[in-house]
Amino acid sequence: MNHSSKTAPARCILLLWLLQAAVAGAQVFRVATFNIENYLEAPTEARPAKSAPAKAAVCKSIVALKPDVIALEEVGASNALPELQGSLKKAGLDLPNWEIIEGSDPDIHVAVLSRFPIVARRPHTNEVFLLAGRRMRVCRGFVDVDIQVSPRFKFTLIAAHLKSRRPSEMADEEEWRYEEAVALRRVIDARLKEDAGRNLVVLGDFNDIKDSKPVRVVMGRGRSRLFDTRPAERDGAVEKGRETRDIAWTHFYAKEDDYSRIDYILLSHGMEREWLAGETYVLRSPDWGEASDHRPLVAGFAMGEK
Repeated sequence: MNHSSKTAPARCILLLWLLQAAVAGAQVFRVATFNIENYLEAPTEARPAKSAPAKAAVCKSIVALKPDVIALEEVGASNALPELQGSLKKAGLDLPNWEIIEGSDPDIHVAVLSRFPIVARRPHTNEVFLLAGRRMRVCRGFVDVDIQVSPRFKFTLIAAHLKSRRPSEMADEEEWRYEEAVALRRVIDARLKEDAGRNLVVLGDFNDIKDSKPVRVVMGRGRSRLFDTRPAERDGAVEKGRETRDIAWTHFYAKEDDYSRIDYILLSHGMEREWLAGETYVLRSPDWGEASDHRPLVAGFAMGEK
């Protein structure tokens, strides 16, 4: 055995130690998404108001994630977002910067809370498409903002809540969701056309599984294909004596008694370079259902240089 083969394991150990030290020394920030299920102050014709215990459970779940930026789906009108923002601050999580958009759905909205400044806003509240000969709007619109993490690093966040799986008299819900996904992909392509190396996070409730047509179209193909971080529980073994499988479901659909992964955090190639797999997970909690029919997920990133 020559000298270089003897030292190879030592070199590997040294490189691993240096990598771990670099990550540990880097400033880490976290980006999350959470469908907070009818976070309304007052009931509407279609949706109930959120109870005080359920609101407290939402706050508790978000605080547990310690996000620096969080996208929220199913935020009610009026004072719902400021109320949640205030509850988080009282619990020790101050996210003073915010964005909320209103699509054609009058009851629930997509919003973002951020510890960092929001330096650009491009709300998409009137994205339209044709379905069965009818001109229709994307229900909840898309948040599209730039967030300045540091003087030398910013990223673009696009948040969406696509059409639910509930049937509609207006159109087939699967076709509706697909057309909304196509509209979302147009927004993604516009951002990447401006800058192919852009730090981009696309996240939210897409209301469909990974291999579905809507999710495939959002992810895209080729060089502009987005990377799926696939957050899962940190201790994901499901059955002793069998191969460990990560537990990654994010939603319980009571009508079909179904647990599935329909919430996502997707990244451009530029943002993927900053991603930390070990800081990325679905929140596991024994009382998760008190807050929502969804579980929140978070991804961690090392602060980059651009």
